[in-house]
Amino acid sequence: MINIDPARWALAGAMLFAYAGVCVATLRGKRRAAAPAGQADWLVVHASQTGTCEFLAERTRATLATGGLTVQVASMDDIGETELLAAPRILFIVSTYGEGDAPDSGARFARMLASSTADLSRLHYGVLALGDTSYAHFCGFGRSMDAALGARGARSLFARIEADRVAPAALQAWQHHLSHLAGTSDAPDWSAPQYGQWRIAARRVLNAGSAGAPAYLLSLQALDGALPAWQAGDLVQVSAPAAPDYPREYSIASLPADGSIELLVRLHLHEDGSEGAASGWLCTQAGKNDTIALRLREHKRFHAGANAQRPMILIGNGTGIAGLRAHLKSRVASGAARTWLVFGERNAQHDYLFQHEIEEWQRSGALAQLDLAFSRDGGALRYVQHVLAARETPLRDWVAQGAAIYVCGSLQGMAGGVHDALVAALGQQQLDQLDAAGRYRRDVY
Repeated sequence: MINIDPARWALAGAMLFAYAGVCVATLRGKRRAAAPAGQADWLVVHASQTGTCEFLAERTRATLATGGLTVQVASMDDIGETELLAAPRILFIVSTYGEGDAPDSGARFARMLASSTADLSRLHYGVLALGDTSYAHFCGFGRSMDAALGARGARSLFARIEADRVAPAALQAWQHHLSHLAGTSDAPDWSAPQYGQWRIAARRVLNAGSAGAPAYLLSLQALDGALPAWQAGDLVQVSAPAAPDYPREYSIASLPADGSIELLVRLHLHEDGSEGAASGWLCTQAGKNDTIALRLREHKRFHAGANAQRPMILIGNGTGIAGLRAHLKSRVASGAARTWLVFGERNAQHDYLFQHEIEEWQRSGALAQLDLAFSRDGGALRYVQHVLAARETPLRDWVAQGAAIYVCGSLQGMAGGVHDALVAALGQQQLDQLDAAGRYRRDVY
């Protein structure tokens, strides 16, 4: 998962060398104050799982606009072959998901590009690829997309820029090219929001006796007493003293009406027994008087949005229940339509996180259907994907009745298994249609 850190946004204002004149003449285009849809000088296309690329796309738009260029920003979700053929100039800002895959918002485009035989020789493009070198296929999606565009005749404006965890040098290089395309070095501020000062008001282990690592429920309050606004699905970033340049992201498990930001954090232990930089700080090291550097992170792709009043199927495992809990709270408060929760963990006795809340929601009717899978308790339904395979008929019925599907939890194992189970039950075409309609959303890590 890519994280935004403010120290990485202090970008150079003056650029060091000139762009080739022929590129400037070819690409600057006619300046206009405004342009109808589809007639902008530039199209900026973003694809990421949690919004980092969208943030960068907006900063890219603002930089090009300083030179008087008109710019459209679009999610890759909204780009098909027609749009690709119509646009003469596109800047792509994309992340890689897991081991070389496209993020959810880019999956449909990736399949389209892989099967397309379109002649893209009139397209000039640039690529900013975000990735993490701790994964085997660093920037895998950006690299494969760049190769596919080139194979179809599209002409790259400059060598693909690859950013390891949003590295400042890569962003400097990107802004360098943008400044030449815009004909100005008067770049806008690319700073991310500053961290606020928070404290841990309460902290307790939810899975005492578990065979797995302890999972802590933390309640955090701002030192200034002000509670910011957020929605179910949003995240926070925490900058730990031991790793200030690499903030960690956590799903918010509460709503503003609860009076605090609640997080569910599993303590990570390295092979040598040492604690994870952020999880150790939050779970065991920070005292009640210590300051927690935290900021909100909007996660639009995991908001309820137009799905708020639809039936909703919430699927998750482990600490992924945090993001689902916020959605459950929101749906209970609003009296939303039927909700079905599918949740999995290790052991029912120790790892049934938020058990009392979930069972109360079930008793009250707020949860129309509840299915649980505990992998260490035996039985056929060990994981959430096994539950879905056994519940194909009601799954198809819920989707036919307009349900949206939200998945939250681990990328390894769970996310892929759930996706395969959904394909088996619904078919790839219908799942693609749900994705395109915003009815299939994932927050997996």
